[in-house]
Amino acid sequence: MRPKIFITQPVAASAIERLRAVADVDLNPDPLHKVTEGELLAKVPDLDILFCLLHDKVDREIIGAGERLRAIASMKITPSDIDVAAATERRIPVTVIAPIVTEATADIHFALLLAVARRVVEGDRLVRAGVFPGAQSAHLLGAWVHGRTIGLIGGGGRIGKAVAKRAQGFSMRTLYWTPRRKPEGEEREAGLTYVPYDQLLAESDYVSIHAPLNAETRHLVGERELRLMKPTAFLVNTSRGPIVDEKALVRALKEKRIAGAGLDVYENEPNVEPELLGMQNVVLTPHLGSAVTELRESMANVVADNILAVLEGRRPPNCWNPEIYDSKK
Repeated sequence: MRPKIFITQPVAASAIERLRAVADVDLNPDPLHKVTEGELLAKVPDLDILFCLLHDKVDREIIGAGERLRAIASMKITPSDIDVAAATERRIPVTVIAPIVTEATADIHFALLLAVARRVVEGDRLVRAGVFPGAQSAHLLGAWVHGRTIGLIGGGGRIGKAVAKRAQGFSMRTLYWTPRRKPEGEEREAGLTYVPYDQLLAESDYVSIHAPLNAETRHLVGERELRLMKPTAFLVNTSRGPIVDEKALVRALKEKRIAGAGLDVYENEPNVEPELLGMQNVVLTPHLGSAVTELRESMANVVADNILAVLEGRRPPNCWNPEIYDSKK
């Protein structure tokens, strides 16, 4: 009997074709529908492989219902929202993808920065509404990007460095802060200047978030930090939503303590703080960091590589819990 695979949303056709060559593949065909917990609970008892995406939550109950599960294959870099401990107890491999989203995420980060600084979305709406204020109208005055200061919170990693390279093209002064400072040679090569956290917040025209989400970074940018920022500064976040206290951000924007924000991630994703939705000085995108056709195809095929390894009885190349292979039953 052919193994059964379920894919929680559409992915690249090339990856699906590879899997269909060796297994029966079912998938949710609607890219706007997120599979619910109830739907997953109904599906997993008959599955050998669950192919899940970044937004899917796979908890202990779902894993327990998957009596035949041979792998949980995730299309994300770290298995957040997957109960890895529960999977490991069952000796089920949890697989991920390599960190290949760096450049695409840096692109969307800089796109948000430019869009909110130069009021691109507001301008688009005006033109579509038939309003054209004039080529030198003061109606949509924005902020300089070229030559200004960008401050990278947790900016010593791959995406922070990629954003720093883009900032160099705009002749920006690039500050960074991280709990573990990088070697001077690495800073010099990336064009980074290390400063204490509060100094970064006070001096930056663009505060750019690149920290990973963990217990220490949750609400790393909150009421106190927003008060340290310039009233002309912008906040840009393409990392993880809970790093920013969204209620504090709303207050800072309403009180004009900062100039605006560009957000691709949210504290309670997919729900967005309602007051952000009506703010003209906020640009919002629905977690588009890796949303590039070629990249998503590569990501889906990495997942397929992992799945094919499991089905062939091999250790998958991107296994998050390899200890299940290192110990005896």
